[in-house]
Amino acid sequence: MIVFKPTPRFVASHPAHLVAFGFGAGLSPAAPGTAGTLLAWAIGGLLGSLWPPTVLIGAAALCFALGVWACELTGRHLGIPDHGAMVWDEVVAFLLVLAIVPRSLAWQAAAFVLFRAFDVAKPPPIRWFERRYHGGFGVMFDDILAAGYTLLLLAVVKRLFF
Repeated sequence: MIVFKPTPRFVASHPAHLVAFGFGAGLSPAAPGTAGTLLAWAIGGLLGSLWPPTVLIGAAALCFALGVWACELTGRHLGIPDHGAMVWDEVVAFLLVLAIVPRSLAWQAAAFVLFRAFDVAKPPPIRWFERRYHGGFGVMFDDILAAGYTLLLLAVVKRLFF
């Protein structure tokens, strides 16, 4: 099976591609989803120091809508609806997590590890939703669920131990 390997030229060829590929983060040769999550951490660190959490959550909602469009179009152009190099879903979902978790390195690092674990493992019902919803919405939605699991587990830990 031949898998299309996107190039920087492809990513730069359309604004939707730039967004879907996390402005190039998805071109990482190893672990593009992790690269997208790291991009979100950098963006979240900058924006979190400038904006209150409610504004960040609103920005994440707008970025979700942008991602539905960008991932839908890019998936069609690639011929692969949820190509592994499309990382805008990780960026948006982790920005949402960062808007809610405490702004300390320990909490954010724990959130990073948990989010990546949930995103990769796709525990129920994430995998069910991933199979049921396709296109741009499907690409974006499963990562929002992984973010929800991350936030839920961190809330339980905070409640029980802090």
